[in-house]
Amino acid sequence: MWRHPSEDFSMSNIRYFSRHKGEVNCCTFSPDCQILLTCCDDGRLYLWNASSAKHLATVSGHSGPVKSCVFSMDGQLFASASHDCTVRIWCSSSTECTHILTAHTRSVETVSFSPDGQWLLSGGWDNRALLWRVQCGEMVEELRGHTAAVQSSAFSSDSQCVATGSWDRTVRVWKLHDEKEVAVLQGHLGNVACLCFSVTGMLASGSWDGTVRVWLPMRHACLFVLGGCERVWVRSLAFSIDGRVLASAAEGDRVRIWDTTTGVCLKRLQGHKDSAFGCVFSPGGELLVSGSEQLEEEGDEENSTEERSESWRSLNSEQDNIDDSYTNLDIT
Repeated sequence: MWRHPSEDFSMSNIRYFSRHKGEVNCCTFSPDCQILLTCCDDGRLYLWNASSAKHLATVSGHSGPVKSCVFSMDGQLFASASHDCTVRIWCSSSTECTHILTAHTRSVETVSFSPDGQWLLSGGWDNRALLWRVQCGEMVEELRGHTAAVQSSAFSSDSQCVATGSWDRTVRVWKLHDEKEVAVLQGHLGNVACLCFSVTGMLASGSWDGTVRVWLPMRHACLFVLGGCERVWVRSLAFSIDGRVLASAAEGDRVRIWDTTTGVCLKRLQGHKDSAFGCVFSPGGELLVSGSEQLEEEGDEENSTEERSESWRSLNSEQDNIDDSYTNLDIT
């Protein structure tokens, strides 16, 4: 008998990774799920053992808050984007910086590797989306069209397309090395803060307007508008490995799990003491990690690397349906 993946979603034994000195802006797993990478407003990146929560390394080099981080698909590299106007590419094994990318003139808000590992996309407050060659750190192309800051980016699973989200309230989808956009997706009423492709080709976008939109980008079609009852900033999105569920992190300390076939909110996960800023599924789909601003208590720095656990609780599905709404849009 078929079981929905959310039925096996366990919400207990939560581990806290608590050495950060500011907001945790992004978190991502290495492809083998052994390492968790996080970045923070304190200007640093942190590497952790994903299973034990042991702190492995602190990576310094940026001179401003680190806004985004990502592993390459082979796990040999990770990249970071910072308020200091640079993108840095790092060697995972040595944590040494291999390239500093300096074409942006204002804060860099997003960075993404293509799944084939050849390309890097960065975007920032200078309204620019830049495509880089990973091997040599050379800028290859500027994707022109956004009229405001570029805050989010994501590659399709086949590395053929990349999507960018902007403060101009649009999502633009680009074919690599093509001068024109494939699609301009409109509908959000606020800045587009996060993007995520599923393996099936769906694209999810989250906005300051409090909604998540799920698109079929090549058909210029919006399948669902998720949420919207609460005017909260949707900060991060992650599809499960099979694309059947979508996780969203937002202000107000909640991580929501959505059914991508119906648009229904399946679960609300609680545990953060402040707003949730980032969420990501492990590559195998067994784990979901989310980050928030959870500063050390006074005198706790010495013990900050110790593992701390507690049980998350999920509201039942009847309560979920009271204040989590969706709109189903017809495809024409």
